[in-house]
Amino acid sequence: MSNNNGILYIVATPIGHLADISIRALEVLSSVNLIAAEDTRNSKVLLKHHSIKTPMTAYHDHNEDKKRQVLINRLQEGESIALISDAGTPLINDPGYSLVRHVKQAGIQVVPIPGCCALIVALSAAGLATDRFSFEGFAPRTSGARKAMFESHRLEQKTLVLYESSHRILKCMEDIKAVYEPARLMSIARELTKTYETISTGSVDELYERVATDSNMQRGEFVVLIEGIDKKQQYEGLPKEALDTLKILLSECSLKTAVKLALELTGQPKKELYKAALKINDSD
Repeated sequence: MSNNNGILYIVATPIGHLADISIRALEVLSSVNLIAAEDTRNSKVLLKHHSIKTPMTAYHDHNEDKKRQVLINRLQEGESIALISDAGTPLINDPGYSLVRHVKQAGIQVVPIPGCCALIVALSAAGLATDRFSFEGFAPRTSGARKAMFESHRLEQKTLVLYESSHRILKCMEDIKAVYEPARLMSIARELTKTYETISTGSVDELYERVATDSNMQRGEFVVLIEGIDKKQQYEGLPKEALDTLKILLSECSLKTAVKLALELTGQPKKELYKAALKINDSD
């Protein structure tokens, strides 16, 4: 790397509470030549709160192709730039990936300044398993696409994490209720670090009812988390509750009848119920 180049800093900013920013981040934002912000109007509030007067320029999805080379040229001229998003860690479901890739290809140093990230904040306080998780960004906009995504994760052992907006949270919960078993544990984190922060954990049925009946639970910005299946509870892709139901039915009914009744009682896939029933019968 050339010593004549500046540095591109990737600076995490608060997701709500303006005090949730590191001393190092404040030092960087105060010392760089320029701040590239996703929305300068939003970022102006943060900078004013911390008495930072560094010039800003807009860098977002709609202008990044045009603006990227301008920023790289300034870095090559020895200026340092801080990239920030509206909230949280840049590039995590926010613009910036293209800039970072091109800056690194140009041999310019990229330095991350860690801090808030909504998905990590939600995971830390939800009470769900955190050893493995899958972040899917914002949920798809249509019901069919959402259900397909949930179905693809339903038998995963990893916790599923996604973002959702206020005008789609109820529809999203309807699709979760349609795909997951009622007792599956999940969490909804709303307005994190803000005045009306709410982190609710319970079964799919419980949280669906809460969102459907409480208008406040349909306001704000959301992180939705759905716990994966515990490996100890997994059997041919079935949750323990469904497997227990199937075993009881098989002790009293024919295989065909047991699978039919288990399908009605648990809502699990017929193919998986049939495979499990065959295996149970073979082991007896």
